[in-house]
Amino acid sequence: MYLFRSTPRARRVVVLFLALLLLALFLLPAQTRRVLQQVSQPLAWLVSFPLEGFAATRQRGTDLWEGYIALQDVRQDNGRLRRELELLRGQNTALREAAASAQRLEGLLAFKTRSNFESVAGHVIARNATNWYRALVLDVGDRDGVKPEMGVVTAAGVVGRVVKTTPHTSIVLMITDPNNAVTGLIQRTRDEGLVEGTAKGQSRIKYLPLLSTVREGDAVVTSGLTGGFPRGLAIGVITQINKAEGELFQSAEVVPEVDFAKLDEVLVIASVHALQEEAGVAQSHTPAGKGSGR
Repeated sequence: MYLFRSTPRARRVVVLFLALLLLALFLLPAQTRRVLQQVSQPLAWLVSFPLEGFAATRQRGTDLWEGYIALQDVRQDNGRLRRELELLRGQNTALREAAASAQRLEGLLAFKTRSNFESVAGHVIARNATNWYRALVLDVGDRDGVKPEMGVVTAAGVVGRVVKTTPHTSIVLMITDPNNAVTGLIQRTRDEGLVEGTAKGQSRIKYLPLLSTVREGDAVVTSGLTGGFPRGLAIGVITQINKAEGELFQSAEVVPEVDFAKLDEVLVIASVHALQEEAGVAQSHTPAGKGSGR
């Protein structure tokens, strides 16, 4: 370590040596300088070649590293943008669903306002359309004033009738179920019949008079003669007339107005049931009232 220690004297010697070397080069004859130049050019090329290659490799490595860093930034930005896009899509879907629900509720509210009966609004929370029965489950029940035999409708028309209730839910048998029947009326001819479900998931109106001029395209509405439904609610449209020889009545196939696969909100009719109970109570007290008057 002592031999390589730098001292002021050693530095002066090195500087003096370099100065003498440069002076010797300038004092050499022109021919000797040309020889040295010819020798130095290949030597300089040999020295510069690896240096240039090293510099190019270093620059390439620097570019690759900077590109990698930039690519990582782009990848992170892409991930963030994807998450934001998924969030916005979810929010857009939720807003569309909310708008569609608001539009349906607005139509149902308008129908409830112009109707002449009291009703309870409910949401469809389950449905069953098997070969055994076709029913809906609503999120309203006994505590909401819903009782069996109450009619269920939408703005489009008749849905069915409540057959069972719990404190918070109710089961509705649809008009396409064979176990359900509603008295119907041909709107054009005023002929009455019984609308019931079929095994194919449709409806038919039976017991129409043989002389009835019913035809395809006629509208069928509720007659109001049975409990649960007031008069004039849409049931469906006749698509086919069935008139068998020797029968006392004719029947017709009916396509319901309500799309049961897309039901979300319904109205349970409460006032008709209440009016019938009041009428029954009034009739039961009439004889006693007359007897007391005498």
